[in-house]
Amino acid sequence: MEELIQTIVEAIEDKKGQNIVALDLSGFDGAICSCFIICNADSTTQVGAIAAGIEKKTEEVLGEKVWRVEGLNNSIWVVMDYGDVMVHIFQTEAREFYQLEQLWADAPATRYEGAI
Repeated sequence: MEELIQTIVEAIEDKKGQNIVALDLSGFDGAICSCFIICNADSTTQVGAIAAGIEKKTEEVLGEKVWRVEGLNNSIWVVMDYGDVMVHIFQTEAREFYQLEQLWADAPATRYEGAI
């Protein structure tokens, strides 16, 4: 799972995603996965590009295909399901509005240095 997380983070960084954070949800009963990776971008075009970059890089590097992608129709909040890892790519205003990290404020968080 660590290799998948690192590959996803690198793909986000490649497309200039901002404020990248991984939340470790493995210690929470009832959590739908073990890790949320959250980032944002300033435009819907960039949100879509980040999602496409993640999908391409995880398949090329790890042979890992995304199970399901939701939100590409408007690219305000895209969710990518990799089983144990879920990626949330927000347009900046949507991330500020939904404050997903606050829902899981007790989860151990890793912030990535390459994030803007």
